[in-house]
Amino acid sequence: MNYPNMIKKYQSHEEDTGSSAVQIILLSQQITDLSKHLKKHGKDNSSRVGLLKMIGRRRRLLTYLAQENQEIYKKIIIDLKLRK
Repeated sequence: MNYPNMIKKYQSHEEDTGSSAVQIILLSQQITDLSKHLKKHGKDNSSRVGLLKMIGRRRRLLTYLAQENQEIYKKIIIDLKLRK
């Protein structure tokens, strides 16, 4: 996935890093990177805990986005290839 292009697509202005859509994309990138790390280092439990916290934060942001703006929610689910 090309995360920088996706960020530009969902930003409300050029310096937007705080909107829920952009936060979801940034968290998805971090989750992907950390998942790759954990495949190599299976016993790294502190990273696993961090991964679970990131997944929970992304889930809460997705729930919020679904309530606030259904159109962007549907687009972001498709673009990130997430389950509903």
